[in-house]
Amino acid sequence: MIVLNVTYQCKPELREEFLEAIMTEGIDAASRAEAGNIKYDYYTPVDSGDELLLVEKWRDADALKAHSAQAHFARLGEIKAEFVLDTVIERFEA
Repeated sequence: MIVLNVTYQCKPELREEFLEAIMTEGIDAASRAEAGNIKYDYYTPVDSGDELLLVEKWRDADALKAHSAQAHFARLGEIKAEFVLDTVIERFEA
């Protein structure tokens, strides 16, 4: 299993708009529906108004590779360009 903790540092005051865009576009639902997805959930830290945490769990490297080839994955990159200053990805394998 592969776990990704993806921390988005959003542009000031744009975290909620970023999350709304993700939900409106159905990126979260499309990712959850992929073969090999175990978890794909967003969290908002209580002590940081501009951070957004995404926790992803994938069955294996093949499932994660297939995810990165999806149209909704590319669309997330376009949305990030509008709302996000920096992205930090932590990867864990079990």
